[in-house]
Amino acid sequence: MVLGKMKETAEAYLGMNISNAVVAIPACFNDSQRQATRDAGTIAGLNILSFVNDATAVAIPYALNQKVCGERNVVFFKSGRRKR
Repeated sequence: MVLGKMKETAEAYLGMNISNAVVAIPACFNDSQRQATRDAGTIAGLNILSFVNDATAVAIPYALNQKVCGERNVVFFKSGRRKR
């Protein structure tokens, strides 16, 4: 449901269809959890191109902000809180 809502919101904002996504997941996810996330993306109508761990996802907006390479559209959604 979350991936579907993110897709819907991004499509409304951009005014175009979205079919591909890179999804941030916790580094501790095992193979079955990764597959379940990929399946959820498929149900939402997304082709999951790759996974990045959540620490990498935090650094991406900073890196994109440092480079002036034209306009980019990136959507980030952090669900929940990391357990320590």
